[in-house]
Amino acid sequence: MPADDTVARCGAVALVGRPNVGKSTLLNHLIGQKISITAPRPQTTRDQILGVWTRGQAQILFLDTPGVHRGYRRLNRHLLRATRAALDGADLGILVVEALLWTAADAEALRWLEQRSIPLLAVVNKVDRVRGKARLLPYLAELGRRAPFLEILPLSARRAQDAERLAGRILPHLPPGPPRFAADTLTDRPLRFLAAEFVREQIFRQLGAEVPYDTAVAIERYTVTEDDRHEIEATIYCRRPGQKAILVGEGGQRLKQIGSRARQAIEELTGSRVWLGLWVKEKEDWDDDRSLLHELGYGD
Repeated sequence: MPADDTVARCGAVALVGRPNVGKSTLLNHLIGQKISITAPRPQTTRDQILGVWTRGQAQILFLDTPGVHRGYRRLNRHLLRATRAALDGADLGILVVEALLWTAADAEALRWLEQRSIPLLAVVNKVDRVRGKARLLPYLAELGRRAPFLEILPLSARRAQDAERLAGRILPHLPPGPPRFAADTLTDRPLRFLAAEFVREQIFRQLGAEVPYDTAVAIERYTVTEDDRHEIEATIYCRRPGQKAILVGEGGQRLKQIGSRARQAIEELTGSRVWLGLWVKEKEDWDDDRSLLHELGYGD
């Protein structure tokens, strides 16, 4: 179903689901640009990410959330606040689940959505991995009994045509009104934030065990020269000396590789040349330090 972009509609849509279910991948394909980092690990997203989808007079404000999970440290409380804020400002909620799976975390995500008086859709992601599509039918029927969803849409978040089909299904459920952002706006996040996220993405992709979860990235300097060269200095915080050694790698090779891949992603986003300098600092309990979390953008 193609999106009807002749009617002026604009509304916020919260993407909610358990960690690593594909919310960020779906957002990136909806927007047509990478603005939310992805990795084959749960809890990669740490903040609410706004993605702006615009076609003609129609605009959808997609809110990618950190996922519903529990925790007691300041950072965990920030993640929960970000998810709650997205729901409080949403006109429509979308529960994202994985085909043929239903877990306690999925039930918790649905519970959060049902606490809001907003209409709900369900997206069943990763259907391209299911052999024998008839296997989906009982799962879809059971999902429909779990909540009064307006629609249940099986799709693959990696397929652009599926993302566009989803947008077309969403639009009729949004309130009438003019766009809130310019037609060429993709997100309200500044380049500083996105640069830090791209560095953090490479840490998740290149390092195993607990190291990625024990790190954070602070942009110390972001300037653009007269010839449109983006110069960035960033600090990677970790908890322990052993983690610092892993991040740096033998002869600094791991840190160089993280920086190289992150720089390429920033260049693809900006269309400009990028210089990226990375440093690693050890700071135990950085995720419970109010002032540092505020500097990192995770403050109250």
